[in-house]
Amino acid sequence: MGDPLRVAVVGSGPSGVYTAQALVERQGTPDVAVDVLDRLPCPYGLVRYGVAPDHEKIKSLQDTLRRVLEHPRVRFLGNVPVGRNVPGGVGTEELLSLYHAVVYCVGAAADRRLGIPGEDLPGSFSATDFVSWYSAHPDAAAYRFALGVRSAVVIGVGNVAVDVARFLAHDADELRGTDVPQAALDTLAAGSPADVHVVGRRGPSQAKFTTKELRELDALPDAEAVVRREELELDPAYGAPEALPAVARRNLGVLDGWARREPRGRARRVRLRFFLRPVEVLAGREGAVRAVRFERTAPDGRGGVTGTGRYEEIPAELVLRSVGYRGVPLPGLPFDRTAGTVPHEAGRVLRAGAPSPGEYVAGWIKRGPTGVIGTNRSCAKETVRSLLEDAGALLGRRISGADPLRALRASGHEPVGWHGWLDIERAETELGRSLRRERVKIPDWEGLLAAARRAG
Repeated sequence: MGDPLRVAVVGSGPSGVYTAQALVERQGTPDVAVDVLDRLPCPYGLVRYGVAPDHEKIKSLQDTLRRVLEHPRVRFLGNVPVGRNVPGGVGTEELLSLYHAVVYCVGAAADRRLGIPGEDLPGSFSATDFVSWYSAHPDAAAYRFALGVRSAVVIGVGNVAVDVARFLAHDADELRGTDVPQAALDTLAAGSPADVHVVGRRGPSQAKFTTKELRELDALPDAEAVVRREELELDPAYGAPEALPAVARRNLGVLDGWARREPRGRARRVRLRFFLRPVEVLAGREGAVRAVRFERTAPDGRGGVTGTGRYEEIPAELVLRSVGYRGVPLPGLPFDRTAGTVPHEAGRVLRAGAPSPGEYVAGWIKRGPTGVIGTNRSCAKETVRSLLEDAGALLGRRISGADPLRALRASGHEPVGWHGWLDIERAETELGRSLRRERVKIPDWEGLLAAARRAG
């Protein structure tokens, strides 16, 4: 038999692991050896660092991803940043000299901004940063969030907005059995907002959260969801929901039930607000956030909204924006700044309009931040079909004969292999035991790399 087709997959989140799985499990294809590279020493991407700590069922997807990364023809190499001009990074040209093909599955790492005055005041953050903090992402180790405030505003009505609102409405003891980092748990225990406002500029029928996530807002022991019926009634679909997609129809039903009931007098309230567009984050006397000013909007008859010239201020000492993600350029790859994606054709990277031999994309950097975790599977399969169609030409590419791992080490990189990751897992279990909890995530680079080096 000849040499296997050597493929690097950059990114170990769902899109990257599904790509590796499609490469090694597809029948009737050439032998393939896959290295899954990640900037972090830990695998699983947003499943580890983006799923809410109390969503144990979704986090259990790690078990599925683990089985792929333990496949005999798949190798995990963490602590390997990729990109020309990235400090300590492996250039795209270097990867192409080591592998017949490289599939970039690097996601959409930037959050969208509101573009309004006061957005960067102390106390105003992106929900992305907040999620990274309570998920123990090592890049967020220096973040500090003051949760002992009277009121918080979350701008956006998608699942991430609902996740952060639910975290704020939790009692710390309710999360003690999760892997949330100790610093975040201690901060939550010191105090959390009595009122969390989740605000959207359009109507409830256009909200992006799923019904399951929505219902969870009202399932916490010490919190209740509050809705204004008059805001629901502004939505043209409220009185005639039959034409709505099933999820939107169910959401309206849940919201309507909450709007009709009597207050239950719980310690914390999650207030869902609609038809309010943020126009300014307002500062208090000491320069930090004190409120958000919104303009009341109204349906424009074309699926959008228009301003009404009427304004409302919602008091808040903490503001979290959750209005979507956006891809960022990877140095060395072409990038469409308008779409926030890498130009491609069925996953083949395009340079000057033509496929670039050996370069592919999958996941959000390919299609934009759309779909759910499972969407990445079909996206990865499309890219792998393209790659395997090109296999003959790819095997003809001249690449280094050296093992990529040895080559990376020879050029000064310190990849963390699968055994290093297993040592991180063990260290997190030990940390949890020392805190009289279950497994607790290590929240900083130094601690993660120290644990990984136990594997030698």
